[in-house]
Amino acid sequence: MAVDEWLLETATVPVLRVYRWQPGWGSIGYFGNLADAGRSHPELKWVRRWTGGGTVDHRDDWTYTLVIPSDLPLARARGAESYHVLHAALAAILPLEGIDARLSDGTEETGAASCFENPVCHDLVDPTGRKLAGAGQRRSRQGLLHQGSIAGGLEWSHAMSRASRLAEELAGEVRPWIERPEEGDIARRASRYADAKWTERR
Repeated sequence: MAVDEWLLETATVPVLRVYRWQPGWGSIGYFGNLADAGRSHPELKWVRRWTGGGTVDHRDDWTYTLVIPSDLPLARARGAESYHVLHAALAAILPLEGIDARLSDGTEETGAASCFENPVCHDLVDPTGRKLAGAGQRRSRQGLLHQGSIAGGLEWSHAMSRASRLAEELAGEVRPWIERPEEGDIARRASRYADAKWTERR
């Protein structure tokens, strides 16, 4: 979470970040309820995201972050529009892995707090309407932060291959990100996400 925050504040080009979670973790959207999350999965440890969206169990998913600087049109687009563009790119690449995915029109929405039990408009679903992918977003003066999750874990080599395909679908030119944050900066930011007051705030 701290690295994603740092990227939003410092990146001058679009950045796609893919990462893995330590076992036993879930995340709560910025407006989510910790007590509800704990009742659903009492075995998990929780962190509150800086983005919206539902509760996500990260024990078996593919997690990614996209940061779009504010000078690019997608960062200034309405939430539904940017959500549609980014998930349409996922819908284009997932069939290459044998995953049949389509954009939801919102008719499958349930209102559940758990992300993967509540397909909203422009989420990805399978042919039966089961949710495959969702995300939360945050906008700031620096740009757009999009934190997404796709159901089902992948070996790291396959996870990175998916990331490459997604980046190529979204951008005309792709190159490795070489910037590194200062350790003290990340430690300072991480202290907020590790603070119980932040996690329990709502």
